[in-house]
Amino acid sequence: MNRSTAFARIETRIMSPALFRSARAALVAALVVPTLLHAQVVIPTAPQDAPVVLRGATIHTVTKGTIANGTIVLERGKITAIGGAEVATPRGAKVVELAGKHIYPGLIDAYSTVGISEIGAVDVSNEVTELGEFNPKVRAEVAVNAESRHIGTTRSAGVLVAFSTPGGGVISGLSSAISLEGWTWEEMSMKGAAALNVNWPDPTARPRRFGGPPPGAGGRPPQPPKSYAEQVEEIRAFFGEARAYRDAVKAGQVARTDPRYAAMVPALNGEIPVVVAAEGAAQINDALTWARQEGVRLVIRGGRDALQVAARLKAENVPVILTSTMSAPPRSDDGYDEAYATPAGLHKAGVKFVIAGEGNALYSYRLPWDAGVAVAFGLPEEEALKAVTINAAEVMGVADKVGSLEVGKDATLVITTGTPLDMTTNIVQSYIQGREIDMNDMHKQFFKKYMEKISQEKRKKIAS
Repeated sequence: MNRSTAFARIETRIMSPALFRSARAALVAALVVPTLLHAQVVIPTAPQDAPVVLRGATIHTVTKGTIANGTIVLERGKITAIGGAEVATPRGAKVVELAGKHIYPGLIDAYSTVGISEIGAVDVSNEVTELGEFNPKVRAEVAVNAESRHIGTTRSAGVLVAFSTPGGGVISGLSSAISLEGWTWEEMSMKGAAALNVNWPDPTARPRRFGGPPPGAGGRPPQPPKSYAEQVEEIRAFFGEARAYRDAVKAGQVARTDPRYAAMVPALNGEIPVVVAAEGAAQINDALTWARQEGVRLVIRGGRDALQVAARLKAENVPVILTSTMSAPPRSDDGYDEAYATPAGLHKAGVKFVIAGEGNALYSYRLPWDAGVAVAFGLPEEEALKAVTINAAEVMGVADKVGSLEVGKDATLVITTGTPLDMTTNIVQSYIQGREIDMNDMHKQFFKKYMEKISQEKRKKIAS
């Protein structure tokens, strides 16, 4: 429920205009005050206006090896030079000495609700799901709350780019790539329509006794649940209608403007991927067959049973976004390490994959450890790092901007005491498009607050 809906409900129950205005003001206060209390405890940094030179650290480029005692130059939000100690320092540059530290590209969460989900139990703070089953025109970026408290905690873990993704229905909408720094969603946006999201039906699901509304609701009788074949046919039909719309517009025919079909044209043309949420082997196989028939660029998201169809995924060059590397076994006969070892298995099979979170904004900061657990169960560390940097950037279409440290790309990087995939590593500082961001967040704020409480209690005891 959004704010306008909440206001409308009050208006229908309170007839007096004066009472309605009073109730509306009270509701605004109730919505705004928690937002202020739980907002970022930082002020966004202004765009970079002077060169910055980071010198002396070990630079992990991801795509072009590691540079010991390296130098990287940031100008106007971009990387303009990278190399060893011989790299020249631009006039007027701020030089930061980083001996003993490491520099990595900012990590990327390819499946997130950062910015569009705040408090799970408070509907008005969540903008993830829209009404209806087919919502391809929904673009997540326009709902991003730049004041979200989850932005600070996420980037404190080294995650500097997130793909905010709508959910619900059959076609949820368009994922949007956002940079986790800025005053507004417009300032944070990197790519508004990055991927079209489809939720594939589960052929093994046990249908409910009845679907639709309860008896008597809206004067309609209850409807029998749709079969798996019927659900798949609905997806085929909608894509067919969108393709017909695209072809009619391209041919110059008179067609009623339909924003739903218009939003699907980039996916139909192969300009952006179609990310299909599928967990089981049967789901993945059927999605692969459907995508080949439709001629779209498929990406599987979820991929619990991806190892069972790894040979086909490799043969058809379909990447997988893994979303549950730290989850418990879903079935009683699965090994305890089923999820932990899946990335290593896909790597061995030659399947390109990305490691992402579970789409929960509250836990996006755990992305580095989602990748780190895969290292503990057989995945080479360099491949785990790629899974949250360059692989994510390539699969989701932003590799020209982020994902590795290269000249011409955004100056979006993290300075650390070690690999960011290790819980014991500290993220010393982050730069987003050349901005030296404020590293404070709500977790750190509360830590300082309650450490102060402990200090005060100690002083009281000493004084007494």
